[in-house]
Amino acid sequence: MKTILISAYAVNPFKGSEDGMGWNYISQAAVNHRVVAVTRHNNRQDIERYIAAHTGTADWMERISFLYFDWPQWTLFWKKGPMLSMIYYYLWQLSLAFWLVKQKVSCDIVHNLNFHNDWTPSFLWMLNRKFVWGPVGHHPAVPLTFLWRYGWREVIKDRAIWIMKWCFWNLDPLLALTRYNADAVWCMHDAAADRLRLKERYVTHPSVAAAPVVADKAVRHDFTVLSIGRFVPLKGFDVTVKAFAAFYRTLDNDAKKKTVLKIIGKGPWKSKISRIAEEEGVAHAVEIIDWMPQAELGRLYRDASVFLFPSHEGAGMVVPEALRYGIPVLCWDNIGPGSIVHPESQLKVPYSGYRNSVHTFSRRLLRLYRDSSFYARESALAYARFSSSLSWDVKAQQLDTFYESENTLITF
Repeated sequence: MKTILISAYAVNPFKGSEDGMGWNYISQAAVNHRVVAVTRHNNRQDIERYIAAHTGTADWMERISFLYFDWPQWTLFWKKGPMLSMIYYYLWQLSLAFWLVKQKVSCDIVHNLNFHNDWTPSFLWMLNRKFVWGPVGHHPAVPLTFLWRYGWREVIKDRAIWIMKWCFWNLDPLLALTRYNADAVWCMHDAAADRLRLKERYVTHPSVAAAPVVADKAVRHDFTVLSIGRFVPLKGFDVTVKAFAAFYRTLDNDAKKKTVLKIIGKGPWKSKISRIAEEEGVAHAVEIIDWMPQAELGRLYRDASVFLFPSHEGAGMVVPEALRYGIPVLCWDNIGPGSIVHPESQLKVPYSGYRNSVHTFSRRLLRLYRDSSFYARESALAYARFSSSLSWDVKAQQLDTFYESENTLITF
């Protein structure tokens, strides 16, 4: 049994997304090893509350200890908005390494769990231990055809962030040092490896995962389309609503009464999503629900017929949550959700023009609705994909492979 030092910027056992991922990766590492986890001070209260409520319930929990590091609160007045938050994240990683050198933590391996990005360097290699980096992801640029729907301000903001990332990829010597000193890199997909120009010492595998559940196989008479995420251009909720509207208009009146789109989330573009639903004439069939605790989402997943997720991102942490219930996931054929679903799924939509893409999504919804054998096949593929690759039990095995391997070339 080894001691693993893990740095994780976001960790929270009560949340999903990045926070939940951080907690789960630390938990899975502790299945077979001792773990010293380092995170921000703002995560401490929830972590300690969870541990206090679950003390003695699992052996692995006894093998985790936490350290908390942050800049003094009075220095954070400038940390506002996505651009400055990105800069703070970069500086946090740098200063954390120097802080850890002073702490003289005893460990065998250091592991940087990052924000799934490929532009921020890690400095844990300074601790002179075997250094594991990842999962490392890559967000492709949102196609302008879709981004323009949110106005020129969003285009400028998105491309400004993209230019900043380009500078890190091509001009930052510290990112090059991270790449050089990493003994093993876990890439979420080939695009991340290509962007970092990795030639060896890496593997590609989806980073997202979920805990197994007992899926409800009861016959559903209603058709519920579910979509979850932040209301930002990256998530493509304009396509979600327009595709649902086009599908909905093909149904007869009786079928319409049993068909609904449920959107769960929050964000600055909530009013735009509502406005699109009104313009498309389907506001009565669209429910926009505020963000809810992770524990309460299970009921909505169980009631869902299909998970509609035309997100442009390079990840998609809600995707395995849907797949574990055997829910077909309809998404782009991209390096994000498209790489997470089963390779044989026919629900991956290739990018094309805006109207044509919306039409294709709506036609796939209609086929799922009308063709029971097609639906059954996609549901089976969804559950098979989750069971083989996207369960947290699988991630525990993969982490163990990283930590135990003495070779620089790692395979799963």
